[in-house]
Amino acid sequence: MVSAGDFRKGMTVEIDGQVCIIVDFQHVKPGKGAAFVRTKIRNIMTGVIVERTFSPTEKFPRAHIETKEMQYLYNDGSLYYFMDVQTYEQIPLDRDQVEDAMKYVKENMNVFIKFYQGNAFSVEPPNFVELEVAQTEPGVRGDTASGGSKPATLETGAVINVPLFVNTGDIIRIDTRTDEYMERV
Repeated sequence: MVSAGDFRKGMTVEIDGQVCIIVDFQHVKPGKGAAFVRTKIRNIMTGVIVERTFSPTEKFPRAHIETKEMQYLYNDGSLYYFMDVQTYEQIPLDRDQVEDAMKYVKENMNVFIKFYQGNAFSVEPPNFVELEVAQTEPGVRGDTASGGSKPATLETGAVINVPLFVNTGDIIRIDTRTDEYMERV
């Protein structure tokens, strides 16, 4: 059991029968009255973010989230297939479960899938990926009015901003947590 006074970012707890992750929290001690904890929590199954306040002494059971490294195999329209790298067991996931992560994932790439009580609910790409630039406009020398960057479409279909010197066909490294260009490989 975890008391609301011990909440930290990224902690997973069960609140009202739902598994939630603490997105943000703030301990508040008003001049008058009792202290409370103001939180933003996200339901891991539905993705809904809610703001709630709790007494610091309220207790909640901690939710155990299992993370497995799996390999992305292919998709057949609405289902994406992943294989456990140790047991070779394959699992299909719906488009809405994987949509955010798939913009940086290509076939045969390893990803991290999170499970709660045996049910997969989230896919996370590696923190850094190397992808080919499929299409980008050529950089114009002296065109720095736009901050020295231009949009580029990657081989997976994702669009990110890259420096002017990056060309179509270049392999670049991307930080998937911030959607930022890191370097040319």
